[in-house]
This record gives sequence, structure tokens and C-alpha cells, in this order.
Amino acid sequence: MTLPAPTYDLVLLLDPQAEEATRAKILADARSAIEAQGEFLRQDDWGDRSLTYPIDRKADAEYHLLQFHAGAPEMLSALDRTLRITDGIMRFRIIKLKPGVPDAPDVLAAPSEEPQGEPEVVVEAVAVAEPGAEGEVEVVAAEVQVADVDSEVGEPA
Repeated sequence: MTLPAPTYDLVLLLDPQAEEATRAKILADARSAIEAQGEFLRQDDWGDRSLTYPIDRKADAEYHLLQFHAGAPEMLSALDRTLRITDGIMRFRIIKLKPGVPDAPDVLAAPSEEPQGEPEVVVEAVAVAEPGAEGEVEVVAAEVQVADVDSEVGEPA
């Protein structure tokens, strides 16, 4: 039994000051290189986003995510080399996903109305300390109150 081809994420940070035609050509070339030796799965355009730190004195970049199955390891090295020498790409990263990793979220979608995961909890702690022998501090009493974010601190959860 053969294992399925591993899934890869390619995240591209394109220079927003580059011409639109140049950015479109970079994406088309990356997609065609993937389709030539692998299976292209999806492309998400995440739009312009601020960078954590400036790259080449630029504060923002145009983000794109491409997911694919690699047919051969040589395809990854060829894609890596092509992306390294292409002008207009500020940064890129090819990541091999582990089996069972969920699909990438739609970053440009509106946030859902319902909170997901665990509710946020606020903890308030009060401790009373008294000086003990030889300058040590001994905790005499402690009280901890836990409340949901929606309720007031001090009310039972």
C-alpha cells in the first residue's frame, strides 16, 4: 500500500509596490510549476497585511497561500530555487503538513458570531501574608474567585 503524497503549504509575501501584472505572473508561475510535477489543491489570497517587522524598509506585504501535493522532492527544490531568485517576492515558506491537519481558515471571511473554544475566564486572587520568623513571609489566607468574562468579578460563575 502506498502512502498518499504529502500536502504542502506555500506562503508567499509579495511586494505590494510591485505592479499588479508582476504579482499575477509570480502566482501563475508558481501554480504552473506545482501543476507540472504535482497536484494543486487550493489558493487563498489573504490580501495586504502589516508585517511584524519591516522587510526591505516595507511595512506591509500581500499574502497568498497555495496548498499542493508534491509529486517528487526535486519539485520542491526547483520551486524553492525559482522563488528565491524571483523579484517581487519579499518572503516565502514551504511547509510540509502532518496528516490530519485541518484546512487553512478563510482569513478574509467575516468573523463568526458565536465564540469558539473555551470561554475566556478572569481570575482574581487575594492573599494575606504575615511576616514570620527570620524575615520569611507566611501566607495565612488566600481567596480565589473565578468569573466568566460576561459576569462581574465576585459573582459566582
